[in-house]
Amino acid sequence: MEPILKVKNLTKEFPGVKALDKVQFDLFPGEVHILVGENGAGKSTLSKCILGAYQPESGEIYLEEQKVDFRTPKEALANGIAAVYQELTMVPYLNAAQNIFFNREPVYKGTNIIDQKLMQAQAKELLKNLNCENIDTTKPVKYLGVAEQQMIEIAKAISIDPKIIIFDEPTATLSDREVESFFKQIHLLKKRNIGIIYVSHRMKEFHHIGDRITVLRDGKYIKTLREGELSDEELVNLMVGRDIAQVYVRTPNEHNGEALRVENISDRAGKVENCSLVVNKGEIVGLAGLVGAGRTEMARLIFGIDKLKGGKVYLHGKDVSGRGPSYLVNEGLGFLPEDRKQLGLAVRAPISWNIAAVSLKKIFPHFFVSQSKNDEVADEYVKSLKIATPSVKKMARALSGGNQQKVVIAKWLSANTDVIIFDEPTRGIDVGAKMEIYALMDRLASEGKAILMISSEMQEIIGMSDRMYIMNNGSIAGHIERDEFAAEKIGQMMLLGS
Repeated sequence: MEPILKVKNLTKEFPGVKALDKVQFDLFPGEVHILVGENGAGKSTLSKCILGAYQPESGEIYLEEQKVDFRTPKEALANGIAAVYQELTMVPYLNAAQNIFFNREPVYKGTNIIDQKLMQAQAKELLKNLNCENIDTTKPVKYLGVAEQQMIEIAKAISIDPKIIIFDEPTATLSDREVESFFKQIHLLKKRNIGIIYVSHRMKEFHHIGDRITVLRDGKYIKTLREGELSDEELVNLMVGRDIAQVYVRTPNEHNGEALRVENISDRAGKVENCSLVVNKGEIVGLAGLVGAGRTEMARLIFGIDKLKGGKVYLHGKDVSGRGPSYLVNEGLGFLPEDRKQLGLAVRAPISWNIAAVSLKKIFPHFFVSQSKNDEVADEYVKSLKIATPSVKKMARALSGGNQQKVVIAKWLSANTDVIIFDEPTRGIDVGAKMEIYALMDRLASEGKAILMISSEMQEIIGMSDRMYIMNNGSIAGHIERDEFAAEKIGQMMLLGS
């Protein structure tokens, strides 16, 4: 059998950076070929070259043994190559059906009038096949959750009946139930001889759907192997180019005094009901639960983004209930949101501006802003957190996901926050960057800072937490200490409650 796609000696350069250096890759019909490597390894660049979003300096791409040179993603789509990106490409004010069939709407025969009824029916059928029949296809997608939007993106790709689909971190925001349904769809696509390029950092997924794995490192092709040929540890070593002795690093330290206390808080939307928790100084407390359990909604209530319906929030013993984010930041509370690009960063602004964004009054108490002073402060955090960038003047959007997350952390450290909420701190970043974030969180805890960590990854929340609260259907279903952690017990609470 001949490959449906073949890449030979692909090279792509950006100013000062060789993103791809003579990379090779191939994909067979009905195969899931997993593309792995740290952020900045070249995975996204290779995908974008295949899709026509980038034009390589040299090298060749063959589709069904024919050399192709796509100049735009539209050309690639017309030739049967679709993509589902980690960053959503929704039109927020259009409904699910309109997004799925955008620019391909079914029309009444002999007219240009959109057949709304047919479009809705086709959208519902696609989502039903993904086990997401409960998604309202008539509601603007801006009112849907991130996981629901992700499933709409997947339905959109499947709707064109493609030869190849490129998935970039497609399960990053999905619940276990949705992931299971998605994997079933992947196996159906394989049976239809659709080739799948699967970019993911979640190694546990490889065993469920993967056939082969190609490793990239620093823009170079390292190796292609059969799934299961190497252990997870050996694969990680291949990806990062160094031995990984321990992923989750925790330093024993004392938890001296209460930093954050939440008593019976509820929101006005009914997504959080009478929830209570405590986080002490020097402690990492996990908040686990399925997507939609109310974890992020609870974090937003604590940080004052959404209004409390009832309950109390105490910061260092002080009642701060009902206060807004600005007041809480001044009192020492920080919040790293789940969607760092939309909510945590100004991606079109320099790193230096992002780091100083919430601490301008602290850095410049007399209201006169000095760019050189701003850069000097930012440089200190870049060095301290090992943010990989040639300059603090570089735009935040140019950084890898892991380095962007470090910039968000630097922003809150510069504001001198000592209680920090991390919502999905390693979402969409590679294993090497994850380890750096874990080590940084451990360092912050050892310095006495209090951390509330929300995570959908079971291993992560078990590995990093001192204690854990489990949410189910908007309520706290359980509270367990580190020596009681067990995946089965936690999973049962997440699914069934207390």
